[in-house]
Amino acid sequence: MEQSTVRIISECYVTPPHVSDQSKQPYYLTTWDLVMLSVQYIQKGLLYTKPENSCEENLINNVLDRLKQSLSIALVHFYPLSGRLVTKIEENPKSHFVFVDCTSSPGAKFIHAAVDLSVSEIVSPTYVPLVVQSFFDHDRAINYDGHTRPLLSIQVTELVDGVFIGCSMNHVLGDGATFWRFFNALSEIFQAQGDTKMKISRPPVLEKWFPEGHGPLLNLPFTNQDEFITRFEAPELLERMFHFSAKSIAKLKERANTESNTIEISSFQSLSAFVWRSITKARRFPNETVTGCRLAINNRSRLEPALPLDYFGNSIQSVRAVTTAGELLDHNLGWAAWKLHQAVVNHTDKQVRGFVNAWLDSPFIYKIAQLFDPQSVMFGSSPRFNMYENEFGLGKALMLRSGYAHKFDGKVSSYPGREGGGSVDLEICLPPSSMKALELDEEFMSVVSSGGIDI
Repeated sequence: MEQSTVRIISECYVTPPHVSDQSKQPYYLTTWDLVMLSVQYIQKGLLYTKPENSCEENLINNVLDRLKQSLSIALVHFYPLSGRLVTKIEENPKSHFVFVDCTSSPGAKFIHAAVDLSVSEIVSPTYVPLVVQSFFDHDRAINYDGHTRPLLSIQVTELVDGVFIGCSMNHVLGDGATFWRFFNALSEIFQAQGDTKMKISRPPVLEKWFPEGHGPLLNLPFTNQDEFITRFEAPELLERMFHFSAKSIAKLKERANTESNTIEISSFQSLSAFVWRSITKARRFPNETVTGCRLAINNRSRLEPALPLDYFGNSIQSVRAVTTAGELLDHNLGWAAWKLHQAVVNHTDKQVRGFVNAWLDSPFIYKIAQLFDPQSVMFGSSPRFNMYENEFGLGKALMLRSGYAHKFDGKVSSYPGREGGGSVDLEICLPPSSMKALELDEEFMSVVSSGGIDI
């Protein structure tokens, strides 16, 4: 199967049907946006089965035409995604100013592709097949490449009996919340039959947040782009989806709170602590090895006053619990979950503003290789995002998959389970030896449930 290659059938660019006065102005970037210049595009997509007894040619042509039209309308509301990055360089002192220009870009990219594989060949293997990475544009690209690459690409890949719709969005333009707000709007427009004047239910709030006295143009005080741009190649990894039912997560939550004599630990904190301990056990570290667990965290509600939930852009950081491998495994689940709980509740307006002010004093750019060490676990994405209600004339999606981006030893991406109700799917990336050890952990596997996907 890995020899099956994705064929590009057609490519085009899509622009909004009309240009607003607002989109003619530069779109400026915040501290949270600029730190993303050297990391990779967000790449998430949904796999659908082709309806039975449908005329295949008419089906795919209808999906392509309506999706292209829906994308054009969506870009009216999310117009920065149709632009390109631009850098303005000043010599004295040497400075880089990066912003989005929407006036001279060809638009967002729309790709029609095909592969000679069935849905079962994607869903059935224990590990996610490498060919899935080819279901996305911008493979291995970093966000700085948005100077010459589209900031948004939609790739529709036909399978023998299915369709995969993959979206790649430049991470400088937005975080996971922004990504899924856009995906949700695209689906909403599609289901409304492409009404060019329709109002989407949750329009993005495009006004940027800057601390008082700063912005809208922020300086990167570098003399050359090589000082802040690096590229990351992932090590050899196995990538596997593990499903956790709402019932199994409820049991973990009850156990964690009982062991910590509290009622404050959340379901996700309990699940994250359980996975952190399980992966640490599988890695067989010496007791003195320092290990951490990072959780991506949304700043919107933590600022005072809070940002709108539909704020467009990045507004995330990560919080971290840290200990040694010996301490983590000697203590119980509740102890680990409480450490994560404390990290979350202590992330307040003060911490958010402290990060921003520190960046303004000394600007920096995230580098994947420095952010994530192979002794730790990093949780990204969120089971709170609306993923499975995105429909494009093909019924409910069968599963979600991601591209090459941001895969490293110990990366865990969390998604809602297809059946909803509080179930969670975790996409775990580990080297083969650690993955095999995790799969042999009876305690871990006893909590994992069958995903219940019928194909």
